Amino acid sequence: MPIAKGYAATDASKPLTPFTFERRDPNEDDVVIAIKFSGICHSDIHQARNEWGNAKYPMVPGHEIAGIVSAVGSKVTKFKVGDRVGVGCFVNSCTTCATRDLDLEHYMPGVVQTYNDVEADGETPTYGGYSDSIVVKEGYVLSIPDNLPLDAAAPLLCAGITLYSPLHHWKAGPGKKVAIVGMGGLGHMGVKIAHAMGADVTVLSQTLSKKEDGLRLGADHYYATSDAETFKTLAGMFDLLIMTVGIAVDWNAYLSLLKVDGSMVVVGAPEHPVPVHAFSLIPGRRSLSGSMIGSIKETQEMLDFCGKHNIASEIEVINIDQVNEAYERVLKSDVRYRFVIDIASLA
Repeated sequence: MPIAKGYAATDASKPLTPFTFERRDPNEDDVVIAIKFSGICHSDIHQARNEWGNAKYPMVPGHEIAGIVSAVGSKVTKFKVGDRVGVGCFVNSCTTCATRDLDLEHYMPGVVQTYNDVEADGETPTYGGYSDSIVVKEGYVLSIPDNLPLDAAAPLLCAGITLYSPLHHWKAGPGKKVAIVGMGGLGHMGVKIAHAMGADVTVLSQTLSKKEDGLRLGADHYYATSDAETFKTLAGMFDLLIMTVGIAVDWNAYLSLLKVDGSMVVVGAPEHPVPVHAFSLIPGRRSLSGSMIGSIKETQEMLDFCGKHNIASEIEVINIDQVNEAYERVLKSDVRYRFVIDIASLA
């Protein structure tokens, strides 16, 4: 089996440390990728610290992977050595399920997560992008447009698709008023993508400290949610509101910002349940929904859309030995707007 190097969590209470491990042998339908960059997602922290209660150690996090194809199996037709590729949040799914739907495969049984999971054989651990190589089935590898820098493209594989999917599904575009709640790693991608779709974009952030960035990235309006007047001014304003923050907020107050038939879509999950009053929904026929990443098909559509509109993430590139410091900074919202690990620093 090929030997790989990376960084791993070995315990919920310990920092990530260097880790050498075996990748599975490539099959005839596999693509071998030399990883160049791996984004840091807040979910990496949740998983590494077992905050969701499903950690499998040792764990190599990372599902925002950008790299170069280094080898392909004999039956691979879509990729060749030297291609620029990405890997997102899952590396396999059920291909025989009666409920299989290629547009909704990430919601179906049988999804194999890129890390903290096991392969389809039920035994081989999956290890993620904080490493120098990965072996992935051809159908779960994505093409990265040539005009997008690999480092800034890496976060598109999670943050990008997490915002593109609901914006696309709820038909953000000309004539639609869209609110993005939170100006962080997810939110800033929502601003860029919604703007490129032609929507009128408003950022709702706790303060105005990132207003200049928000307007520069494509927002038409920017309001501070710490100001109670904001909720009065914007009442009944939006067709679509996307909640990217993972902290407890008054969802009833945000629902009041929707038009009749407006939708609030949750992509950032707070730790504890948040109460929603029925009469925040009923009088305006409003909807409260959730959304999770996207299918492989939709993720490739997102990458092509970002290539067409020259959209990539705002990033801070770090060496891999800075990963534990980066985790602490993420928790303090001390990054504008996504950390990306330069895997060359493993050498």
